[in-house]
Amino acid sequence: MCTRMRALLCVKAQPLLSRGFIHPVRPSTAVRWQAAPSKLFCSSPPDGNNTPPSMLRHLTSKIKATGPIPVAEYMREVLTNPVKGYYVRNNMLGPEGDFITSPEISQIFGELIGVWIISEWMGAGQPKQLQLVELGPGKGSLASDVLRVFSQLQSVLGGASVSLHLVEVSPALSLLQAQNLTGNRSQEADAEDDPVYRRGETDAGLPVSWYHRLDDVPAGFSVFVAHEFFDALPIHKFQRTEKGWREVLVDIDPEKPDTLRFVVAPAPTLASTSLVQADETRDHVEVSAEGGVLVQQLARRIIEDGGAALIIDYGHNGTKTDTFRGFKGHQLHDVLASPGSADLTADVDFNYLRRMAGGGVACLGPVTQRTFLKNMGIDTRMQVLLRNCSDPSTRKQLISSYNMLTNPAKMGERFHFFSLLHPSRLAKPQKPEGLKLEKKKSPAPLPVAGFTELKFA
Repeated sequence: MCTRMRALLCVKAQPLLSRGFIHPVRPSTAVRWQAAPSKLFCSSPPDGNNTPPSMLRHLTSKIKATGPIPVAEYMREVLTNPVKGYYVRNNMLGPEGDFITSPEISQIFGELIGVWIISEWMGAGQPKQLQLVELGPGKGSLASDVLRVFSQLQSVLGGASVSLHLVEVSPALSLLQAQNLTGNRSQEADAEDDPVYRRGETDAGLPVSWYHRLDDVPAGFSVFVAHEFFDALPIHKFQRTEKGWREVLVDIDPEKPDTLRFVVAPAPTLASTSLVQADETRDHVEVSAEGGVLVQQLARRIIEDGGAALIIDYGHNGTKTDTFRGFKGHQLHDVLASPGSADLTADVDFNYLRRMAGGGVACLGPVTQRTFLKNMGIDTRMQVLLRNCSDPSTRKQLISSYNMLTNPAKMGERFHFFSLLHPSRLAKPQKPEGLKLEKKKSPAPLPVAGFTELKFA
């Protein structure tokens, strides 16, 4: 049987699932830089243009001045350079961009995330405050779908103070998010040093704030959502050699000055001596130090203020090796070719995130996207939508989107869900000590939806 709170969520969520929403100096010549021996590590000329693009010019100037740079620095410059960065200059989402995310495919995805957030808010005892914090919100589609669920389940949220906080470094995307979430009801901050660089409100009057850094988001009970965010954080790459672990770097091809290539550092670097585990068995390792720092920040905030974090991304449990790749126009793209013109990404190492989160929080997952969505009731939701839809083209689109999200050969087993929770969330009821006049069982903790099957009362 469900607990009372779980039964309440089930009763309130059932109408939602039943309702139709169709809506340094260059090294001397005595130092030899070895070309990295991997099929990915190939020289990459610019795409059909005799004049090197500005990002390539910037990188080659940097390398000439300081020597080969770590892959992490290369990714950081290419993606988030404040002037020439890919995320700063481009709207890369959707059919016209370089990739499509799950919220762009079907609103059901965001609706089920919304149900999960409310479930975790209830599992925490229904605090008076609920901050929804999304890292890298894309177009704002996921947040929009979640807020629609909040509106449908307003009677569950009751008098809780709900607010939306978006961590976004791209000016272009923040404008798009503002348009989609607030219409014309947002404005930029007057002061450049204001940690909230844009403020607005939704149609329902819910406050929305934009930040460049997670640290700037106010303290308080928060549910953090990071969908396809960690995969874009810079990674260091390391190769096992006869002399031990060496870092993979990006250098200029001496025979083609407008071309970049990968090389293996001739000696240990600070990163190779500090980021690779002593018991590592793989021959090639990718480590996102920034991802580790970020998950530590999330863990600290959850421990201090309560809440949860849901990380959704493609990744592995410490088993994969070389996953660094680029996407341009929905096609794989050489990571070193025409830097700044394509998205760069690497699979998330959930085992590393779990280790960096530490023992102060409870970690669940990763589970596949297919498992999570089915546990959340996507099949029930689809049946309702199809039953209420008579238009053949819309039905076809619904079935296609469901297949894309859950098919193991598509997104179903490629994407994974991983969660950080306050330890009290999963704590077992304490047994009463001493003589008790009245025997009452302590309520069991509410099961964590998505990671266990959600049953409806």
